[in-house]
Amino acid sequence: MEYAVGVDAIEIARVRTVLQRHPERFLRRVYTPEEVAFCRGRVPELAARFAAKEATMKALGTGARGLAWREIEVLPNQRGKPLIYLHGEARRRGDAIGLRGVDVSLTHSRELAIAVVVGAVDDAPINREQHRARLVEWLREQGRL
Repeated sequence: MEYAVGVDAIEIARVRTVLQRHPERFLRRVYTPEEVAFCRGRVPELAARFAAKEATMKALGTGARGLAWREIEVLPNQRGKPLIYLHGEARRRGDAIGLRGVDVSLTHSRELAIAVVVGAVDDAPINREQHRARLVEWLREQGRL
């Protein structure tokens, strides 16, 4: 079995600054209406969800390319544990790699919000040696080695 893992940290002050400059545009672009309603403007909560979205994109192997922020939604269960919901292209990417489950852990201090995402995937494991050999060959072709 393989795992899809992503981690991200963001400075809460950065999120606060963007919210002060472009509150409606930032919230509408990054968060679902349900996330906005749940967080009620609490910047550490919004920052933790931003980090979770970034970490999920990393776990999906896409980075921010090709996915919209709102396609990854972070909402709590009845006990407050955060859960990841994938929509649209994020869901299709999860299906493509055989993502069978995803879990997230969020935390924040006064300065930082951090998220870790782990998922189990059915995707065939990569041949690490073959992958390394191709990378080394490419680096040589580029004159970097």
